[in-house]
Amino acid sequence: RRAAGGEAGSGQAIVWRNVLLMGLLHLGAVYALSLVPRAQLLTLLWAYFCFLMTALGVTAGAHRLWSHRSYKAKLPLRIFLAAANSMAFQNDIYEWSRDHRVHHKYSETDADPHNARRGFFFAHIGWLFVRKHRDVIEKGRQLDFTDLLDDPVVRFQRKYYKSSVVLMCFVIPTVVPWCLWGESLWNAYFLASILRYTISLNVTWLVNSAAHMYGTRPYDRHINPRQNTLVTLGAIGEGFHNYHHTFPFDYSASELGMAFNPTTWFIDFMFWLGLVTDRKQAPKEMVQARKERTGDGSA
Repeated sequence: RRAAGGEAGSGQAIVWRNVLLMGLLHLGAVYALSLVPRAQLLTLLWAYFCFLMTALGVTAGAHRLWSHRSYKAKLPLRIFLAAANSMAFQNDIYEWSRDHRVHHKYSETDADPHNARRGFFFAHIGWLFVRKHRDVIEKGRQLDFTDLLDDPVVRFQRKYYKSSVVLMCFVIPTVVPWCLWGESLWNAYFLASILRYTISLNVTWLVNSAAHMYGTRPYDRHINPRQNTLVTLGAIGEGFHNYHHTFPFDYSASELGMAFNPTTWFIDFMFWLGLVTDRKQAPKEMVQARKERTGDGSA
């Protein structure tokens, strides 16, 4: 899960429960790979569909909607995104958004939950294996998160989070292939639940690790976040990270005109359906001026 954070310096406490659970989860995912040749094609397609829904619960939901308020979503869409976020099982919307806002305000300091200056492993998964640094907690208390709990969808998901995770992350992905096209429960569980969940976790973590360490900085060469094409492909549009940290209010999390950003396509489609309003964008003139002033010249 996305539950625990990291504590820098000597004397940090290891959260052995998280180490054990993550170890078992990844062992289960490795075993699940051996089941792929024996699974029905529909099961593999279903697992990928669940992965996309999982990703949207994080990218379009917890990230762009609730963390950054980069657009507004009507109630039916917020309910869908909350359900998808429970399928992601990376902490409830309130906790995810709270930690992410702290990450942006104090990026690459001890107050950053997954400070990339501590290395790839820590930024990727190691921050889950130790207690949060006291600065993460203290600085986080100084920020205002009341807008999150003003949303009844966020409050409902937070109240029933454990039940919603069991249902969305494990039960539904497993039962659908078993009931609808006769896949074995064993295959359905390990492929659509365990493998899909493990991959989705690592894709999200790559935004914290790889996209903070490898790539170009065309918008601001003075910050760590980078443009990383591989992360963009895996995280359905979240790898334009130098842009995102430079213009965090932009609903697209990338420069207008960028070709591959499925999360933006989804939000735009919801806008077309009338479920999204007030999409915030950085004006082209602002983006160009920032490139010229602080960019590394790569774009």
